[in-house]
Amino acid sequence: MKHLVMIMTAVACSWNSALCAVPVDRAAEEAAIRQAVAAYVAAYNAGDGKALAELWLPEAVYTVPDSDEQVIGREAIQAMFAKKFADDAGTKLEAKTDSIQFISPNVVIESGTAKVTSADQKSEESEYTAVYVKQGGKWLLDRVTEEEIAVAPSNYDHLKDLEWMIGTWVDQDEINRIETNCQWTRNQNFMVRWFTVSVRDRVDMAGLQIIGWDPVEKKIRSWVFDSAGGFGDGTWTRKNDSWYIQATGIEPDGSKSSAVNIIRQLDQNTMTWQSVNRVLGGEILPNVDETIVVRQSLSE
Repeated sequence: MKHLVMIMTAVACSWNSALCAVPVDRAAEEAAIRQAVAAYVAAYNAGDGKALAELWLPEAVYTVPDSDEQVIGREAIQAMFAKKFADDAGTKLEAKTDSIQFISPNVVIESGTAKVTSADQKSEESEYTAVYVKQGGKWLLDRVTEEEIAVAPSNYDHLKDLEWMIGTWVDQDEINRIETNCQWTRNQNFMVRWFTVSVRDRVDMAGLQIIGWDPVEKKIRSWVFDSAGGFGDGTWTRKNDSWYIQATGIEPDGSKSSAVNIIRQLDQNTMTWQSVNRVLGGEILPNVDETIVVRQSLSE
Protein backbone atom coordinates (compact mmCIF):
# COMPACT_ATOMS: atom_id res chain seq x y z
CA MET A 1 0.00 0.00 0.00
CA LYS A 2 2.88 2.43 0.76
CA HIS A 3 4.10 2.04 -2.83
CA LEU A 4 0.68 3.01 -4.19
CA VAL A 5 0.44 6.09 -1.97
CA MET A 6 3.89 7.29 -3.06
CA ILE A 7 3.07 6.69 -6.72
CA MET A 8 -0.24 8.55 -6.56
CA THR A 9 1.37 11.48 -4.76
CA ALA A 10 4.16 11.75 -7.31
CA VAL A 11 1.76 11.51 -10.22
CA ALA A 12 -0.63 14.10 -8.77
CA CYS A 13 2.17 16.57 -8.26
CA SER A 14 3.36 16.22 -11.84
CA TRP A 15 0.12 17.29 -13.51
CA ASN A 16 -1.30 20.79 -13.36
CA SER A 17 -5.02 21.49 -13.19
CA ALA A 18 -5.31 22.60 -16.82
CA LEU A 19 -3.92 19.30 -18.11
CA CYS A 20 -6.13 17.24 -15.80
CA ALA A 21 -9.16 19.03 -17.22
CA VAL A 22 -8.62 17.54 -20.70
CA PRO A 23 -11.66 15.34 -21.48
CA VAL A 24 -11.06 11.59 -21.63
CA ASP A 25 -13.07 8.94 -23.47
CA ARG A 26 -12.93 6.64 -20.46
CA ALA A 27 -14.75 3.74 -22.07
CA ALA A 28 -12.26 3.63 -24.94
CA GLU A 29 -9.25 4.09 -22.65
CA GLU A 30 -10.46 1.40 -20.24
CA ALA A 31 -10.84 -0.96 -23.19
CA ALA A 32 -7.26 -0.11 -24.22
CA ILE A 33 -6.00 -0.89 -20.70
CA ARG A 34 -7.78 -4.25 -20.74
CA GLN A 35 -6.21 -4.97 -24.13
CA ALA A 36 -2.81 -4.14 -22.64
CA VAL A 37 -3.46 -6.61 -19.81
CA ALA A 38 -4.50 -9.27 -22.33
CA ALA A 39 -1.32 -8.64 -24.36
CA TYR A 40 0.76 -9.01 -21.18
CA VAL A 41 -0.89 -12.34 -20.37
CA ALA A 42 -0.43 -13.58 -23.95
CA ALA A 43 3.29 -12.67 -23.98
CA TYR A 44 3.80 -14.29 -20.57
CA ASN A 45 2.08 -17.52 -21.59
CA ALA A 46 4.11 -17.62 -24.80
CA GLY A 47 7.29 -17.33 -22.74
CA ASP A 48 8.31 -14.32 -24.82
CA GLY A 49 10.44 -12.11 -22.58
CA LYS A 50 11.14 -9.58 -25.34
CA ALA A 51 7.45 -9.05 -26.18
CA LEU A 52 6.68 -8.79 -22.50
CA ALA A 53 9.38 -6.19 -21.90
CA GLU A 54 8.08 -4.04 -24.75
CA LEU A 55 4.89 -3.51 -22.75
CA TRP A 56 6.91 -1.58 -20.12
CA LEU A 57 8.36 1.93 -20.23
CA PRO A 58 12.15 2.09 -20.66
CA GLU A 59 12.54 3.35 -17.07
CA ALA A 60 9.80 1.13 -15.53
CA VAL A 61 10.10 -0.42 -12.07
CA TYR A 62 8.89 -3.88 -11.01
CA THR A 63 8.72 -4.61 -7.28
CA VAL A 64 9.33 -8.27 -6.44
CA PRO A 65 6.39 -9.71 -4.46
CA ASP A 66 6.70 -9.66 -0.64
CA SER A 67 10.06 -7.88 -0.71
CA ASP A 68 11.59 -4.43 -1.23
CA GLU A 69 13.69 -5.67 -4.15
CA GLN A 70 13.11 -3.70 -7.35
CA VAL A 71 13.95 -4.51 -10.96
CA ILE A 72 14.56 -1.22 -12.75
CA GLY A 73 14.44 -0.62 -16.49
CA ARG A 74 13.03 -2.47 -19.48
CA GLU A 75 16.23 -4.41 -20.15
CA ALA A 76 16.48 -5.67 -16.59
CA ILE A 77 12.81 -6.64 -16.61
CA GLN A 78 13.31 -8.57 -19.85
CA ALA A 79 16.30 -10.41 -18.35
CA MET A 80 14.31 -11.24 -15.22
CA PHE A 81 11.45 -12.77 -17.17
CA ALA A 82 13.78 -14.57 -19.59
CA LYS A 83 15.40 -16.30 -16.61
CA LYS A 84 12.02 -17.10 -15.11
CA PHE A 85 10.74 -18.65 -18.35
CA ALA A 86 13.93 -20.72 -18.64
CA ASP A 87 13.70 -21.92 -15.04
CA ASP A 88 9.93 -22.50 -15.01
CA ALA A 89 9.00 -23.58 -18.52
CA GLY A 90 5.30 -24.10 -19.06
CA THR A 91 4.18 -21.61 -16.42
CA LYS A 92 0.87 -19.93 -17.26
CA LEU A 93 -0.63 -16.64 -16.11
CA GLU A 94 -4.23 -15.56 -15.57
CA ALA A 95 -5.10 -11.95 -14.72
CA LYS A 96 -8.37 -10.33 -13.71
CA THR A 97 -8.81 -6.57 -13.60
CA ASP A 98 -10.80 -5.42 -10.57
CA SER A 99 -10.60 -1.65 -11.01
CA ILE A 100 -9.23 1.06 -13.31
CA GLN A 101 -8.67 4.51 -11.82
CA PHE A 102 -7.78 7.57 -13.91
CA ILE A 103 -5.24 9.80 -12.19
CA SER A 104 -4.87 12.03 -15.25
CA PRO A 105 -5.64 11.69 -18.98
CA ASN A 106 -2.37 9.83 -19.46
CA VAL A 107 -1.93 8.00 -16.14
CA VAL A 108 -4.06 5.11 -14.91
CA ILE A 109 -3.86 2.78 -11.93
CA GLU A 110 -5.13 -0.70 -12.64
CA SER A 111 -5.67 -3.16 -9.77
CA GLY A 112 -6.46 -6.83 -10.02
CA THR A 113 -5.59 -10.39 -9.15
CA ALA A 114 -3.15 -12.71 -10.88
CA LYS A 115 -2.80 -16.49 -10.81
CA VAL A 116 0.38 -18.24 -11.91
CA THR A 117 0.17 -21.99 -12.53
CA SER A 118 3.31 -24.07 -12.98
CA ALA A 119 3.69 -27.03 -15.31
CA ASP A 120 2.97 -29.40 -12.39
CA GLN A 121 -0.36 -27.56 -11.79
CA LYS A 122 0.73 -25.85 -8.57
CA SER A 123 -0.64 -22.32 -8.44
CA GLU A 124 0.01 -19.06 -6.60
CA GLU A 125 -2.30 -16.08 -6.46
CA SER A 126 -1.44 -12.43 -5.87
CA GLU A 127 -3.04 -9.01 -5.79
CA TYR A 128 -1.32 -6.43 -7.96
CA THR A 129 -1.36 -2.71 -8.62
CA ALA A 130 -0.11 -1.49 -12.01
CA VAL A 131 0.52 2.11 -13.06
CA TYR A 132 0.06 2.66 -16.79
CA VAL A 133 1.34 5.72 -18.62
CA LYS A 134 0.14 6.62 -22.11
CA GLN A 135 3.12 7.32 -24.33
CA GLY A 136 3.12 7.54 -28.11
CA GLY A 137 -0.56 6.58 -28.15
CA LYS A 138 0.11 3.32 -26.24
CA TRP A 139 -0.51 2.41 -22.60
CA LEU A 140 2.74 1.13 -21.11
CA LEU A 141 3.57 -0.16 -17.64
CA ASP A 142 5.49 2.22 -15.39
CA ARG A 143 5.20 0.55 -11.96
CA VAL A 144 3.92 -2.82 -10.77
CA THR A 145 3.70 -4.06 -7.19
CA GLU A 146 2.36 -7.43 -6.07
CA GLU A 147 1.43 -9.10 -2.81
CA GLU A 148 0.79 -12.80 -2.53
CA ILE A 149 -2.68 -13.78 -1.34
CA ALA A 150 -2.50 -15.87 1.79
CA VAL A 151 -4.19 -19.24 1.33
CA ALA A 152 -6.69 -19.96 4.07
CA PRO A 153 -6.03 -23.29 5.78
CA SER A 154 -8.52 -26.07 5.10
CA ASN A 155 -9.26 -29.42 6.73
CA TYR A 156 -10.80 -30.75 3.53
CA ASP A 157 -8.23 -33.55 3.24
CA HIS A 158 -9.33 -34.89 6.63
CA LEU A 159 -13.05 -34.60 5.87
CA LYS A 160 -13.24 -35.43 2.16
CA ASP A 161 -14.23 -39.07 2.83
CA LEU A 162 -17.52 -37.69 4.19
CA GLU A 163 -18.16 -35.39 1.22
CA TRP A 164 -20.76 -37.81 -0.17
CA MET A 165 -23.07 -36.62 2.66
CA ILE A 166 -23.39 -33.15 1.12
CA GLY A 167 -27.02 -32.64 0.14
CA THR A 168 -30.48 -33.28 1.58
CA TRP A 169 -31.39 -36.70 2.99
CA VAL A 170 -34.75 -38.09 4.13
CA ASP A 171 -35.75 -41.00 6.38
CA GLN A 172 -39.51 -41.38 6.68
CA ASP A 173 -42.43 -43.71 7.22
CA GLU A 174 -46.19 -43.13 7.31
CA ILE A 175 -45.97 -41.00 10.47
CA ASN A 176 -42.42 -39.76 11.03
CA ARG A 177 -40.02 -37.86 8.79
CA ILE A 178 -36.40 -36.95 9.49
CA GLU A 179 -34.82 -34.55 7.01
CA THR A 180 -31.13 -33.64 7.11
CA ASN A 181 -29.37 -31.03 4.99
CA CYS A 182 -25.56 -31.13 4.92
CA GLN A 183 -23.31 -28.35 3.58
CA TRP A 184 -19.67 -27.25 3.72
CA THR A 185 -18.68 -24.13 5.62
CA ARG A 186 -16.28 -21.63 4.06
CA ASN A 187 -12.81 -23.05 3.27
CA GLN A 188 -14.24 -26.55 3.84
CA ASN A 189 -13.08 -26.61 7.44
CA PHE A 190 -16.40 -27.90 8.75
CA MET A 191 -19.53 -29.67 7.56
CA VAL A 192 -22.87 -28.52 8.99
CA ARG A 193 -25.92 -30.77 9.08
CA TRP A 194 -29.31 -29.15 9.85
CA PHE A 195 -32.00 -31.62 10.81
CA THR A 196 -35.75 -31.59 11.49
CA VAL A 197 -37.83 -34.36 13.04
CA SER A 198 -41.51 -34.19 12.05
CA VAL A 199 -44.45 -36.19 13.36
CA ARG A 200 -47.18 -36.18 10.71
CA ASP A 201 -47.16 -32.52 9.56
CA ARG A 202 -45.70 -31.01 12.73
CA VAL A 203 -42.01 -30.35 13.41
CA ASP A 204 -41.31 -32.04 16.73
CA MET A 205 -37.61 -31.13 16.99
CA ALA A 206 -34.88 -29.37 15.01
CA GLY A 207 -31.17 -28.84 15.45
CA LEU A 208 -27.75 -28.83 13.90
CA GLN A 209 -24.61 -30.92 13.91
CA ILE A 210 -21.13 -29.57 13.15
CA ILE A 211 -18.48 -32.00 11.92
CA GLY A 212 -14.80 -31.05 11.95
CA TRP A 213 -11.23 -32.20 12.38
CA ASP A 214 -9.65 -32.19 15.84
CA PRO A 215 -5.92 -31.46 15.29
CA VAL A 216 -5.05 -32.42 18.87
CA GLU A 217 -6.80 -35.79 18.96
CA LYS A 218 -6.16 -36.35 15.23
CA LYS A 219 -9.77 -37.46 14.81
CA ILE A 220 -12.99 -36.34 13.19
CA ARG A 221 -15.34 -34.97 15.82
CA SER A 222 -18.90 -33.64 15.84
CA TRP A 223 -21.01 -31.41 18.05
CA VAL A 224 -24.81 -31.44 18.06
CA PHE A 225 -27.40 -29.01 19.47
CA ASP A 226 -31.17 -29.48 19.39
CA SER A 227 -34.19 -27.22 19.80
CA ALA A 228 -35.22 -28.91 23.04
CA GLY A 229 -32.03 -27.72 24.75
CA GLY A 230 -30.00 -30.92 24.50
CA PHE A 231 -26.43 -31.05 23.24
CA GLY A 232 -23.61 -33.51 22.78
CA ASP A 233 -20.51 -34.52 20.89
CA GLY A 234 -19.12 -37.52 19.09
CA THR A 235 -15.94 -39.09 17.77
CA TRP A 236 -15.98 -40.57 14.26
CA THR A 237 -14.05 -43.72 13.31
CA ARG A 238 -14.11 -45.47 9.95
CA LYS A 239 -14.29 -49.25 9.83
CA ASN A 240 -14.41 -50.74 6.34
CA ASP A 241 -17.42 -49.11 4.62
CA SER A 242 -19.06 -47.78 7.80
CA TRP A 243 -18.58 -44.81 10.11
CA TYR A 244 -18.95 -45.41 13.85
CA ILE A 245 -19.81 -42.33 15.91
CA GLN A 246 -19.23 -42.70 19.65
CA ALA A 247 -21.74 -40.12 20.88
CA THR A 248 -22.35 -38.66 24.32
CA GLY A 249 -24.95 -36.06 25.26
CA ILE A 250 -26.68 -34.03 27.92
CA GLU A 251 -30.48 -34.01 27.89
CA PRO A 252 -32.49 -30.85 28.72
CA ASP A 253 -33.17 -32.21 32.22
CA GLY A 254 -29.47 -32.79 32.85
CA SER A 255 -29.45 -36.55 32.40
CA LYS A 256 -26.61 -38.08 30.40
CA SER A 257 -26.90 -40.20 27.29
CA SER A 258 -24.55 -42.24 25.12
CA ALA A 259 -24.76 -44.38 22.01
CA VAL A 260 -22.83 -45.69 19.04
CA ASN A 261 -24.39 -44.44 15.82
CA ILE A 262 -23.42 -46.21 12.60
CA ILE A 263 -23.63 -44.66 9.12
CA ARG A 264 -22.97 -46.72 6.01
CA GLN A 265 -23.00 -45.45 2.44
CA LEU A 266 -24.67 -47.85 0.01
CA ASP A 267 -24.36 -45.66 -3.10
CA GLN A 268 -24.39 -41.97 -4.02
CA ASN A 269 -28.07 -41.64 -3.14
CA THR A 270 -28.56 -44.15 -0.34
CA MET A 271 -27.15 -44.73 3.11
CA THR A 272 -28.14 -46.58 6.26
CA TRP A 273 -28.29 -45.38 9.87
CA GLN A 274 -28.58 -47.31 13.11
CA SER A 275 -27.93 -46.73 16.80
CA VAL A 276 -26.65 -49.32 19.28
CA ASN A 277 -25.36 -49.47 22.87
CA ARG A 278 -27.85 -46.78 23.85
CA VAL A 279 -27.93 -45.56 27.44
CA LEU A 280 -30.07 -42.78 28.91
CA GLY A 281 -29.86 -41.69 32.55
CA GLY A 282 -28.10 -44.93 33.46
CA GLU A 283 -30.74 -47.14 31.81
CA ILE A 284 -30.06 -49.32 28.78
CA LEU A 285 -32.34 -48.60 25.82
CA PRO A 286 -33.21 -50.87 22.89
CA ASN A 287 -31.08 -50.62 19.77
CA VAL A 288 -32.48 -48.79 16.75
CA ASP A 289 -32.46 -51.13 13.76
CA GLU A 290 -30.70 -50.16 10.55
CA THR A 291 -32.88 -47.82 8.49
CA ILE A 292 -32.58 -46.64 4.90
CA VAL A 293 -31.95 -42.93 4.27
CA VAL A 294 -32.22 -41.57 0.73
CA ARG A 295 -30.97 -38.44 -0.95
CA GLN A 296 -33.71 -36.02 -1.87
CA SER A 297 -33.67 -34.97 -5.52
CA LEU A 298 -33.99 -31.31 -6.49
CA SER A 299 -37.42 -31.95 -8.00
CA GLU A 300 -38.89 -33.27 -4.75
